[in-house]
Amino acid sequence: MNKKILSILSAMDLKKKTTLMIAALSGTMIVMLAFVSLLTFREFSIATARDHVRSVAEVIRVGLTEAMINGTIDKRDQFLKRLSEIEGFSQARVIRGPEVVQQFGSGLEVEQVSDGIDQTVMKTGEPYFSIVDGEMTPIFRGTIPFVASAVGTPNCLQCHQVRAGDVLGVVTIYLSMEHLRNKALESIGVMLAIVVIFSLFLALFFRRQINPVVQTAQGVQHVVARATDGDFSGTIAYSGGDEMGLISRDLNRLMQHLQINLGAISHDISKLIHYEIEENSNLVTTTTEMVETLLDVAQFKQAVEEDQTTQEVYFRISRLLIEKFGVATFSIYEVMIGKNNIRPVVVDGDPQKAARWCSARVMFHADSCRAHRTGHVIDSFENRYICSQFNHSDDTKELGHICIPVFHSGQVGMIIQIVASRVEGPVYQFLLPFIRTYLRESSPTVEAKRLLDTLRESTLRDALTGLHNRRFLKEFEDTLVATTRRKNSSLSILMMDLDHFKHVNDTYGHDVGDTVLKALAKTLSNQVRTSDIVIRYGGEEFMVVLQENSDYTGTQLAEKIRQAVEKMKIQFSGGQLQKTISIGVAGFPADGEEFWDVVKAADLALYAAKKGGRNRWVCYDPILAEKPV
Repeated sequence: MNKKILSILSAMDLKKKTTLMIAALSGTMIVMLAFVSLLTFREFSIATARDHVRSVAEVIRVGLTEAMINGTIDKRDQFLKRLSEIEGFSQARVIRGPEVVQQFGSGLEVEQVSDGIDQTVMKTGEPYFSIVDGEMTPIFRGTIPFVASAVGTPNCLQCHQVRAGDVLGVVTIYLSMEHLRNKALESIGVMLAIVVIFSLFLALFFRRQINPVVQTAQGVQHVVARATDGDFSGTIAYSGGDEMGLISRDLNRLMQHLQINLGAISHDISKLIHYEIEENSNLVTTTTEMVETLLDVAQFKQAVEEDQTTQEVYFRISRLLIEKFGVATFSIYEVMIGKNNIRPVVVDGDPQKAARWCSARVMFHADSCRAHRTGHVIDSFENRYICSQFNHSDDTKELGHICIPVFHSGQVGMIIQIVASRVEGPVYQFLLPFIRTYLRESSPTVEAKRLLDTLRESTLRDALTGLHNRRFLKEFEDTLVATTRRKNSSLSILMMDLDHFKHVNDTYGHDVGDTVLKALAKTLSNQVRTSDIVIRYGGEEFMVVLQENSDYTGTQLAEKIRQAVEKMKIQFSGGQLQKTISIGVAGFPADGEEFWDVVKAADLALYAAKKGGRNRWVCYDPILAEKPV
């Protein structure tokens, strides 16, 4: 019950609580005042009535004494009746005591003992007072004993044959208390009226005093509610000169300060991440989300900077799309700047997958990609057929795509393609500014790592032919051997030397010689598989590392290359050249436990091919190692 009352009170506003409290206190005060007043007036009325009864009893005693002296005692009944006619005096009755009855007789009928109270007072000589209920009003009864006294004039013992202290009789007097009750009620009514009026004025006064507090509290509640929703433009209307007015003005200044500064911060951050804040958005929530995004972006950027390779960065970006933004279907394309082609580096989180959503033309003609060509975000959720290179079919008619170009040194160096259902499209449109922020912050790192890869690649490739050089072989040798041993497979090493190449340089010049070498490099690259490695070993000497399988051997490739070179026709400004090539073939680990031992074996076989007449291939035989070079 108490909890219920407390819950009801806690749900009330301050005005209602104050009014209820004043009403409760006033009501309690009125009840207590009425109770105390009634109790006080009752005691006062009883005391007053007791004094009146004693006075009337004394008057009756004196009257009866004078009547006895003057010989008019037989008229005592009339005397008592006249007393009864006095206002407020209901009845007076005199009862003779036993000694008086014995001396003078029983007297009048009304002077007989009428009730036990008279008899008790007669015996004890102690007065008795009480309130008895009348028909309409309360009646006060007093029964007073007349005790014989040997002093005074006249002396009771002169007429009565009694001893001093004997009870001569008792007088019972009934007084109406109506007028006392009315006076008491009237007085109490006036006091209660005064208290009620005072309480009303007090309530009005307190309500007036508390009204600014209530207005300010309601204003604060309204302003805070709006601030919680991100709107700091709310103000408190109260402008008094008291403390509430000061609070209102201070809070208004605070809200204005927050509105201006937080709005400016939010605007600056939104510009930083290229996010357009909606008009009715929650300023606090939006700003918090943008700040959290910047923090996450900074952490992401640091992680990207600590990645060792570009491929690690691409994989980290793919994990970001999957885990942070919930993108399930996407592709990351690397633009080969200067080569006008694009290659997929991660597809749906897998770096080994091929491109799924773009036509093959885009891979070899980068300008066919609209995002690459324009440098703008391509959003098919806004324009379904904006890109003609997307694989439009019945299977993809409910899909849309967003292609995000990422710039490296002013050119598009990477493209992120997000593919989703048209239902999910608006979600990714909303997330687009945040995704672009991550990509933009990681872009310099990706560019730097790609540049380092390019520089490193340039040190591992021959500048003239574009083939891997001898340094690449030295760095890659350990990995190649370890992979071969782990797979329990084999390698074929083909050492090749262009026949009579020195004659070309001496006769036609080094420019023609360079043309011949580039033509040879192209021919070699066309004859091998993508898994094979073509290396310019030095000068006119080349090497092919063939990762063999059961269907393809080093000798087969050697013959294929020999025939292709023999048919090769090299055009130059002075005419046309045809050249031949000599090839030495050795196998790992068949011809040596160490890789460089096998290279040496292939070199011996090449020497044997040269010595045997050129334009041929020779497979290594251990006997070659026994012959002098």
